[in-house]
Amino acid sequence: MAQAGLFITFEGSEGCGKSTQIRRLSEFLRSLEREVVVLREPGATPIGESIRDLLQYDASASAMTPEAELLLFAASRAQLVREVIRPALARGAVVLCDRFLDSTTVYQGVARALDLHEVSRINDFAVGETLPDLTLLLDLDATEGRCRASARKGPADRMEQENESFYEAVRQGYLNLATEHSGRFELIDGSRDEESVESAIREVLMERFQIQGGSDGIH
Repeated sequence: MAQAGLFITFEGSEGCGKSTQIRRLSEFLRSLEREVVVLREPGATPIGESIRDLLQYDASASAMTPEAELLLFAASRAQLVREVIRPALARGAVVLCDRFLDSTTVYQGVARALDLHEVSRINDFAVGETLPDLTLLLDLDATEGRCRASARKGPADRMEQENESFYEAVRQGYLNLATEHSGRFELIDGSRDEESVESAIREVLMERFQIQGGSDGIH
């Protein structure tokens, strides 16, 4: 019997450690002989990567309105869902995505103060019925997250240049979502060391999906 696909998203503010934990989890799942598809938002398709470059680094983006930003994220996501995510899930892969629709709810809906009802409608149109089976929220103090993000190599993107109050709003928005959608979200303390965060994530996978290591693979 073919294994069912599994869609797991990682959310959190800048510097919370999503990229590291996605890499660790993908290695673990592959060791259990699962197909793993690792994605990022915006991006992960040719169209999405062009949108990502526009959103993050194009000089013209400094004049971008919150509404345009929202629609660009939604466009990238709509392409990703139909071009990559749905086919991967249909063949039984585990899809790990760095951000998904919850980022739009928090960054554009909460932090940019757009109408949350309209944001929800646009999110729904972009993803249809393709929602995560699990969303891992790596929670981290906004100040610490910004310090971690600023220590990374390379130029800061447009989002990383926002002020402290923006990131406080982002963090609170995520915490509110985790409470509102507690059946889908799992809150992970992102301030702990990498190994402890990884262990917490594996415990969640065991509890929710009976995924564990060992000679028998996934149960």
